[in-house]
This record gives sequence, structure tokens and C-alpha cells, in this order.
Amino acid sequence: MRSAELVSMLTDSRRRTLELQADLTDEQMRVPLVSIINPFIWEMGHVAWFQERWTLRHLRGLDSIRPDADALWDSAAIPHDTRWDLPLPSRAETLQYMQGVLDRVLEHLPQGEAPEQEAYFHWLVAMHEDMHDEAFTYTRQTLGYAAPPGPGRPVGGADEGVRRGPGGPPHEALGDVEVPGGEYLLGACPGPGFVFDNEKWAHPVKVEPFRIARTPVTYGQFAAFVDEGGYGRQEFWSDAGWSWRERERAGHPVYWLRDSGPWQLRHFDQVVPLPLEVAILHVNWFEAEAWCRWAGRRLPTEAEWELAATGLEKRRYPWGDTAPEPEQACLDFRSTARPAASDLAAGDSPYGCRQMIGGVWEWTSTVFEPYPGFVIDPYKEYSQPWFGGEYRVLRGGCWATRSRLIRSTWRNFYTRNRRDVFGGFRTCPGFATEAQRHGESRLAPAPQSPARPSAPGGQHFSSKNEPKGGEGV
Repeated sequence: MRSAELVSMLTDSRRRTLELQADLTDEQMRVPLVSIINPFIWEMGHVAWFQERWTLRHLRGLDSIRPDADALWDSAAIPHDTRWDLPLPSRAETLQYMQGVLDRVLEHLPQGEAPEQEAYFHWLVAMHEDMHDEAFTYTRQTLGYAAPPGPGRPVGGADEGVRRGPGGPPHEALGDVEVPGGEYLLGACPGPGFVFDNEKWAHPVKVEPFRIARTPVTYGQFAAFVDEGGYGRQEFWSDAGWSWRERERAGHPVYWLRDSGPWQLRHFDQVVPLPLEVAILHVNWFEAEAWCRWAGRRLPTEAEWELAATGLEKRRYPWGDTAPEPEQACLDFRSTARPAASDLAAGDSPYGCRQMIGGVWEWTSTVFEPYPGFVIDPYKEYSQPWFGGEYRVLRGGCWATRSRLIRSTWRNFYTRNRRDVFGGFRTCPGFATEAQRHGESRLAPAPQSPARPSAPGGQHFSSKNEPKGGEGV
């Protein structure tokens, strides 16, 4: 990869990080201690520390700009709740450290073409920063701050919360599609480009024929479950889900509001009418599972999701191998006003599934586990510590995901209770098995393939997996 391309990617990631903080006051930067977020100042320093660790210290053998860097920002060594008590640098000093690291990285890039091994580590830190930028964004929603700046939207600017499509059919009319079964290669295939270790490598799985919804579940469809008392009916919930609901005293999705009249939604710092035709955001795995039980449906397995997205020919994206365009996928912070679920037909998969990339992360029934022959990559904290247990796989990206990061094989993962993240779901007809209902759906058995050597890689980053889940920085 040419160094000029790396410079463009690294500077763009840093620009976005700074945009997400620039409009916040010093008081807003002092976030409360909550298990699902990080202190903004800490997280800003952390993304620069991660870059310094891998591309200056690991790759070039240089010393840190700050002798206290590891004590302040090493997420693997610093427990989440102690980050509020650290002697963190001021905002100005943190920004100075971030700029100093980036300047030093760019100064040491080779002229012309960067060796593959070196390019890998620059990709790693850019992907890490992109994921933290998504976390910064959903943290702003958690705290009720203004919608973040984006293309065509000023710093602190608001929007209407939903963009309606031009005269497309209503979501309910789109129905399900048929997906023929067969042996399918699940996971990423070896080749050029950056791949995380938990995507390696493509291996055969047997997928039975199935049907799956063309579109994700919408706010309007979910509201019918809420209005019929779904949160109070234990028969729709697994034991773990019902325990979560009682513990949280949840009676509807987070951020929903109603005094008298229709449901409304807190969209960052604005209250807007519930956008009925848009794919629902901010529901956790338990809520998705309960809706499925109420509707006589189920979550797809990870293998079903990927097959529905790519077809047997294994495309990089549902529409093919070309990079996402705005008419195909809602990505890159273009607007927090997301399209209706029936929009963006240009991004359909080979079977006619819509918006499988962008918009909302989609929960699957599958436990986050390694693929056969898994080999850990240099960033050891990315995947391996989070395999099994409470973590479930999500696919597809969301409106705040960078297009350079996402692909059909990309595996996100969060604990079942997380509803602060940009998660939604699509469904398949038919009830889940007991194993699926209790969150035990695992990867389909497959013949053991010879383990391939693992290219350098790493994966999930810090604001995700702390006690909350889904990232290991």
C-alpha cells in the first residue's frame, strides 16, 4: 500500500476523533462514572497511545513521548472504573500528545510503497480509532449530548432523526426472501487487505435452506410488541432475559418516551416522533429475542446472516466488491437521519436482502467464538479474551461505522445486555430452538480445515468490551 494512502487514512481517522470532541464544553467532557462509557479525555489519550504503541514502539523500537503513557492509557492493564481517578493530562495536553504521536508516525512513514507488515499496523491503529469514534458517538447519545457533526451538518447541529424514502413500498410489504442452503465458506478468505483474527479463515459450514426478512425490524414493528404488553409477558422472554428486564425495570426500549399520545424518541439532545419506518436502534439481544418470540420468528445464525448477505459466490459486500456508495449503504456518519428500512435498494444482496451493510448492527443468535484453526494476532486483547459466555455476534455495521472498516465477514460482538450501542436486528420465520432461546446457538459444525498461518491482525477495541462488551482495547 502506498504511504500516501496511509497518510490519508490516519489523518482522516484523527480528524473525526477531534470533530467528535470539539463542540463539547469542559463540563461535558467530565462524564459520570458509568460502566458502558469511558471518560472522554481518557479515551482520546488512549487512541493516541494505541497508535504510539504499535506503530512507533512496536514497529520502530522508539520510546514513548510520555514516560507515564502506559500507566495512563493501557486499557488491558487499567480497570475501567479506575480511569476516573487517574492523574490524566488536561484537555490541551491530551490534544498535544495526540498531535505529537500522529506527527511522529507520519514522519517515519517510508517514501512510496509501505511494506505489507508495516501497512498492517497502520491499518490496525486506524481501525481501532474508527471503532472508538463510533463509541464516542453512541456515548453522546447515552449522555443526551447534541448530535455529532458530520458531512453537511455543523458542529452540534441537529437533524430530523429520520429521512423518509421517496415513495418506496412500506416495510411490511417487503416480506421474506428464500435463501437456498448448501455448503458455504464462512469467514474471510486469505488475500490482500486487512482482516481481523476472529474472521480467519473461511471454512465450510453446512447451511440448510431458510427464509430471512428483506429488511431489519422497524420501530413501528417493535412498537406493536411494546403496546401489546410484551415487556410484561414472561412467556416471551428467556430466563436470562426476564432477569435482565426485572433488574433494569425495563418497560420499553431505552430512549423511548411517552406521556400521552404516540411514542417519541430521544435522539441525542432532541425529542422526535418515533420514526416508524426506520430500522430500530438501541435494543439488546434479550429484547430482540423477546420480540422474535412474540412474532413467531427467530434471530438468524451468523452463518445464515453471512450467506444471505454475500451469496455462495462470497462477495465482499451484498452488492458486489466495489466500495460502498451512499445509495447502497448508510455509513460514515453521513447523517444521523437514517433512511426508511425499505430504502437503498441499490445495496440489495443477491437474494434481495436490504441494508445488510450500514444503518444498524444486527444481532445474530450465535455465540462469539473462534473459527476452526484460530491463531491469535499480535494485538492479543482484541478477540481471545471475549470468546464464549455472554458475547453474541453482530453483523453489518451501522450509520456511524466507517466504510473502510466494514465488510460482510466483519464480526462485531457485545454482551447480551448492551442497548446503548447502535444495535438492531432482522429475523427469520419460525421459533428458535431451546438452545437459541437460551443464547446457546453456536457455529455450525464443519469439517476441520488445515490451519493456515495467521497474518498479523488484531481486533476489538476498548470502549466496547470493558464490562460492557464488544471490544478489547
